[in-house]
Amino acid sequence: MANTDEQFKQAMMLCRDIFQKKLYDYKPSWRMLRPQSLTDQLFIKAKRIRTLEVTGESLVGEGILPEFMALINYGIVGLIQLARGYADKVDMSNDEAMALYDEYAAECLSLMQKKNHDYGEAWRDMRVSSYTDIILTKLERIKEIEDKNGQTTVSEGIDSNYMDIINYSVFAVIKLT
Repeated sequence: MANTDEQFKQAMMLCRDIFQKKLYDYKPSWRMLRPQSLTDQLFIKAKRIRTLEVTGESLVGEGILPEFMALINYGIVGLIQLARGYADKVDMSNDEAMALYDEYAAECLSLMQKKNHDYGEAWRDMRVSSYTDIILTKLERIKEIEDKNGQTTVSEGIDSNYMDIINYSVFAVIKLT
């Protein structure tokens, strides 16, 4: 059986490489995204994946894999934004953004290891389309939590949902590569 930890790290390295290249092009311009805007950005990526899965047709020439990779990177941006808040201008260096990326990627790996142990690698028997549906469900939950100013009674917070989105997206990247 494939080593899940190694596959996870390889998938994250692909995403990290894209994140770093985009930082070179744009700097951390995403620092200006307010929480709701970031949620909507994640939503349009997940919705596009679902549309491509249902129709099987892409008119802009990009497939499902790059969108799952974008969900990973925007999910990490979401974790950074939760911790730092949004800014009115770019207020961190590319190096600081990469250090934070690595920190949250490590947290996601740790969470995946714990859940993967408890769930017995169930993700391997799931369909990629199920990951998409679960991600869309998590985004609806995030919207509800945002609409309630972050308050929940018994549910996990926004950060837990971001981490689950990242991890399901990593599983998709593993399966699609």
